[in-house]
Amino acid sequence: MTIYDKLFPPKKIMLANNKVVEEKRTKTPFILILIIIGFVISVNVTGFSFSILLNRWQEFFVILNDMVPPNIDYLPNIWKPLLDTIKMSLVGSLLGSLVAVVFALLASSNIIKSKFTAGIFKFILSVLRTLPTLVTALIATFVFGLGTLAGTIAIFLFTLSYIGKLLYEQIENIDMGSFEALESMGLTRLQSFRYAIVPEILPTYLSTSLFCFEGNVRYASILGYVGAGGLGLLLNERLGWRDYSSVGMILVILAITVFIIERTSEHFRKKLQ
Repeated sequence: MTIYDKLFPPKKIMLANNKVVEEKRTKTPFILILIIIGFVISVNVTGFSFSILLNRWQEFFVILNDMVPPNIDYLPNIWKPLLDTIKMSLVGSLLGSLVAVVFALLASSNIIKSKFTAGIFKFILSVLRTLPTLVTALIATFVFGLGTLAGTIAIFLFTLSYIGKLLYEQIENIDMGSFEALESMGLTRLQSFRYAIVPEILPTYLSTSLFCFEGNVRYASILGYVGAGGLGLLLNERLGWRDYSSVGMILVILAITVFIIERTSEHFRKKLQ
């Protein structure tokens, strides 16, 4: 008998026929021990300090206090970067969601007969998902130069990987009865996909695309830290100069913009359900 068996002995249950059986032991204590061990190792590796957190947490509110009231005079400087951020998000999200349909179709093993082809496109989507948007934007700035084009490319790749992954999983879980019936009637695989699969996935696809656009507005606002333009460039600049009142104005405008986009997107998503 192991130490685990001694600490957590199996529970015996008496059945109706007077037969005694042992209930399957729970693995919860074992999982909790692994989580605690992992937490302790993570704290040691990252150098996380509870004492510093307790002693300096109030410094966060010092910066917030400096942001209030926001510098309204800085408002005219925000509009163009804000529009750049929205344009990056919109163009990147739109192109990414459209190309994601092609990638998802080619990655769906129940639509594409070649397992090699489906595997290649699944691998591409998987690789794209492992790259953080900031890293992608940084690489794009080296390739395409500084500016909003690099940010648009980064958002495009993120949207492609995110929607493509969800979409091909949804396609692979669809009942293929109607698809096979249309194929047996003489339609091509592409035509069968158009009339049998698209109506099934369209509402979820549109809803996911709108949701992704919401998030991309927030992501685009920090891409300026690596030279990809937008509000992130202003945030980086004002934080560098310790101009917290102007930072407060930028954050207020960003919060209002994101709120409006979220409410609008939520309205249309409910219409699609």
